[in-house]
Amino acid sequence: MHIGLIGGIGPAATVVYYQRLCAAMAARGKPLELTLVQADIHELIANNLADRREAQAEVYAGLIDRLKAAGADCAAITSIGGHFCFAETLALSALPLVSAVEPMDDFFAAEGIGCVGLLGTRVVMRTKLYGQLRRTRAIALEDEIEELGQLYQEMAVEGFCDAATRARFLDAGQRLIDAGAEAVVLAGTDLGLAFDGQETAYRVIDALDVHVAVLADLASGSRALPALG
Repeated sequence: MHIGLIGGIGPAATVVYYQRLCAAMAARGKPLELTLVQADIHELIANNLADRREAQAEVYAGLIDRLKAAGADCAAITSIGGHFCFAETLALSALPLVSAVEPMDDFFAAEGIGCVGLLGTRVVMRTKLYGQLRRTRAIALEDEIEELGQLYQEMAVEGFCDAATRARFLDAGQRLIDAGAEAVVLAGTDLGLAFDGQETAYRVIDALDVHVAVLADLASGSRALPALG
């Protein structure tokens, strides 16, 4: 199956999606058919902060049209924060749209996790993953959502994480555990910039990995496409 990715939001996450999807397909012994289109991270941030879901969905729909013209069988948004308008995009999409959020509920339940701590964009933390977790409770550091969300936004735009920002996110993860979370979820696809290669005393689950596994299953033919529209 030919996978279509909407990338560029941010660039670092797009690179990791590509790397991990290639690795997942190599592990399955299957070739990867992939087309990538570029979205604008600054446009996405502006629409996200203003809750202009319809406007961003129209942007995505145009990009999905390009993916369809290139032969893609499905599309995916390489940003958890970029899922704020998923329902609106689904209504306009010319291709089946593969959610990065929906599979996490099944993943947490299968792992026996009752409570997760979230790090990501302001909206992701404030809405507890858009309210889409049904079997797992999600928590965030409520008094620090604005600060952590701003740090995340700056890191995603720059595609770089300095030592101070890394320390801030690692500490936030520990305090989520102290507040009752059984694992910390990197619910922002650029958070690997802060966490990759770091040793933590708590479990870290990268939402990007859960999404990539679903996409690799689709690409290798072991999973059926979601419904269109």
